[in-house]
Amino acid sequence: MPVLRILHLVGSAHNDFYCDLSRLYAQDCLAATADQSHYDFQIAYITPDRHWRFPPSLSREDIASTKPMTLSDAIQFLTAQNIDLVLPQMFCIPGMTQYRALFDLLQIPYIGNTPDLMAITAHKAKTKAIVEAAGVKVPRGELLRQGYLPTITPPAIVKPVSSDNSLGVTLVKEASDYDAALKKAFEYEDEVIVEEFIELGREVRCGIIVKDRELVSLPLEEYLLDPHEKPIRNHADKLKQTDDGNLGFAAKDNKKSWIVDLNDPITQKVQQVANKCHQALGCRHYSLFDFRIDPQGQPWFLEAGLYCSFAPKSVISSMAKAVGIPLNELLIMAINETLGSNKKALQNCS
Repeated sequence: MPVLRILHLVGSAHNDFYCDLSRLYAQDCLAATADQSHYDFQIAYITPDRHWRFPPSLSREDIASTKPMTLSDAIQFLTAQNIDLVLPQMFCIPGMTQYRALFDLLQIPYIGNTPDLMAITAHKAKTKAIVEAAGVKVPRGELLRQGYLPTITPPAIVKPVSSDNSLGVTLVKEASDYDAALKKAFEYEDEVIVEEFIELGREVRCGIIVKDRELVSLPLEEYLLDPHEKPIRNHADKLKQTDDGNLGFAAKDNKKSWIVDLNDPITQKVQQVANKCHQALGCRHYSLFDFRIDPQGQPWFLEAGLYCSFAPKSVISSMAKAVGIPLNELLIMAINETLGSNKKALQNCS
């Protein structure tokens, strides 16, 4: 019986940090989902110089020893490989937009959301405007460029409009702190969001997956915060540098983050709001949203993170596992949603 040939799209066309982040998740996915009876995994690795490599593994040695290709040569190579679908593992803006659009042009389906939606949700202000129009509560905010001053009275959050993993984020408690916070945020982007600080009750993420065209709400993941000592999450809470120089996960120890009990009264309320966000944005296959819960129990939308690497430590994977959906089944669901009525997919992945 023929197997599905899946291309893992890894690396970054932007910088080495995103290359390492992509490789971190993709390596875990490749190891956890390898099944030669169902899948033939191929790897495409993109570097910041925009060259392509097709290494046999994601080890640094294999990547270094694989000949780089230009885009035109890579397209010729790809079109000869009979790829059934692509699993995007790139987290930089070009990876989430231009490279997904390339596979649209090549008419090779891919798991996950479309490049136009990825471009919108990478811009936090645009995302907030869309979900707010659908009736979702968002913190009051303003979008600034260099030379403009905030009008929001502190406490306030200052963050780059398109960065992930809390890069460049600052909690401003006094107006005199704005200059330093803005300088830090503008190091990452030309646009910065300043928004009112929502007092901490709790902070959670909610994932949605699609099965047979129906939305399935997943359990919440909650993060360890303290209103006085640690009112917001920062970059160090999410990623860390390991002794060998690679990136590692920082919030996956059941101490800094954990799955919320399904009977917790906040769960259903957040899931309902997350469903609104998914539908308002026009997501497909899966979605993931961050919420701040104020002391009165009201969820406030913070941002969308529309990616899943199908690695064991990916947030959506962890949420699905908590309700009895193992990683391989989660991947099968995404494959079938991507390929639809393709008989080959349904037969091989049943």
